[in-house]
Amino acid sequence: MPASTTTAPAVLHAKALLLDMDGTIVNSDAVVERCWREWAQSHGLDPEEALKVVHGRQGYATMAVLLPDRPMEVNHTENAEMLARETADTDGVVPVAGAPAFMEAIAGLPHALVTSADAALAMARMTAAALPMPEVRVTAESVGASKPDPEGFLKGAAALGVEAADCIVFEDSAAGIAAGRAAGMRVIGVGPRAAAHSPTAHVADLRSLDVTAGPDGSIRITVHQAG
Repeated sequence: MPASTTTAPAVLHAKALLLDMDGTIVNSDAVVERCWREWAQSHGLDPEEALKVVHGRQGYATMAVLLPDRPMEVNHTENAEMLARETADTDGVVPVAGAPAFMEAIAGLPHALVTSADAALAMARMTAAALPMPEVRVTAESVGASKPDPEGFLKGAAALGVEAADCIVFEDSAAGIAAGRAAGMRVIGVGPRAAAHSPTAHVADLRSLDVTAGPDGSIRITVHQAG
């Protein structure tokens, strides 16, 4: 039998943490897939192909990718309808494994939520998952461009008064990881979607992270990386 191998933990230091929500600290895949499968079918699209581009983006941006010839105002109108449906549907919304302990560990440290959800959807899902809502948050209403544009992460860093290079992003999607890297930040990829997009480090879920605060106010993240 081949000898088993282990990956040595990675240790990263930061002054602030920027957290995506869906797929990173909240598992909302059940709702997302229900709503977007129905939307794709209603537009004659392959639901499986649609789901490949849904995660991480605001809804109007997903629609623009899938229906590139459609007027953007139609996308914004349908996105508002989609947000209302997703906000009302919390069946199956649960915390990502390790999220409650992770959020407790960072409670006294500089951190912000940076999500493609709007404020109402973010509150609905964080509440459904029984996770504390960060005091600093950047939601869909706060930005002019969806991930993979870095605007949200840069606004999160600015709100915390921290340089981009001193932030660590936690993300699960291709669009989110690209946004974090475009902002000049290191990215810890969380979950199976993240693995293929070359984050700085990758974990299966939040149980693989240890967070400690340094005496100088720095944040030490020990990452027990997924194989």
